[in-house]
Amino acid sequence: MLPDLERRSVVELRGELAPRPRIVGHAVIFDTRSQDLGGFVEVVRASAVDRSLTGDVRCLYNHDPGAVLGRTPTTLTLTKETRGLAFELDPAQTQAGRDAFELVRRGDIRGASFGFRTLKDAWQRDGRVVIRELLDVEILEISLTAFPSYQQTDVSVAQRALQAANLSARGQVPSIHWLRMQARVR
Repeated sequence: MLPDLERRSVVELRGELAPRPRIVGHAVIFDTRSQDLGGFVEVVRASAVDRSLTGDVRCLYNHDPGAVLGRTPTTLTLTKETRGLAFELDPAQTQAGRDAFELVRRGDIRGASFGFRTLKDAWQRDGRVVIRELLDVEILEISLTAFPSYQQTDVSVAQRALQAANLSARGQVPSIHWLRMQARVR
């Protein structure tokens, strides 16, 4: 190796004019019974997801580990709200990501699900119904799915991304002014 060798590299960074498509929703709904899961129903308590807010969580398409759509903290954001665990996803520009975005945009996929490890739960009976309360879980993945166990979950395309996608489909490129206005609205 030459001691006086200098190296240079040229890197070009480009900003995007249009906002990237985003998918938003609730992957976990608190204090609400799931569908029958084979002889019992589940209820997720709000405190159950606390450790997952800082964990390594992936977003998948139909629980398929071969169809990763995003990951915390770079392309998936999880937020605890009163209603449940909300998410915002910048889906991967892969075939699975484009397919998922289109199916959500069309309304074919309207729900979400989650994969987890149980750290603490409690079981009780309410009449003939067996209820499992999830008190502390480690969420490993959330999934966009057509068949969620909790019917109250929701998934949709973020409004700003939908407006940009509609403009792009018509061959229009949003102006910087339009983007600034949209950033204030969100």
